Amino acid sequence: MRPICVDHMTLPVGDLERSVAFYRGALVRGMGWVQRSIEGLPTFGPAGAEDVTLTPGGPLTPPIHLAFAATSYEQIEGFHREGLAAGGRDNGTPGPRAKYSPSYYGAFLLDPDGHNVEAVWHALDDA
Repeated sequence: MRPICVDHMTLPVGDLERSVAFYRGALVRGMGWVQRSIEGLPTFGPAGAEDVTLTPGGPLTPPIHLAFAATSYEQIEGFHREGLAAGGRDNGTPGPRAKYSPSYYGAFLLDPDGHNVEAVWHALDDA
């Protein structure tokens, strides 16, 4: 399994309500992650590792690229489908991305602040 190098992050957003709706769709409904409140702020992640916190004060400029580690094709497809339904904009449909690596499978959305948000699974690495 690939090691993960970022433990947690706080993402300043321009419209907290709109961003919560997007991330709830993409991550909670789409990937089966959870949302909880940490110090009164909405925080997302896999159960037991809710490590992405949204906070007012953005948006960041320029927009960033943020990639979430998925564990299956289904999570990536759900992320893309539910993220679109929650107001995200398509920036790359689910599929392999051999230009990054032979095992790379991902999908890309633009969040309400224009960040390039991705769900990725290094499928062959986990086989």
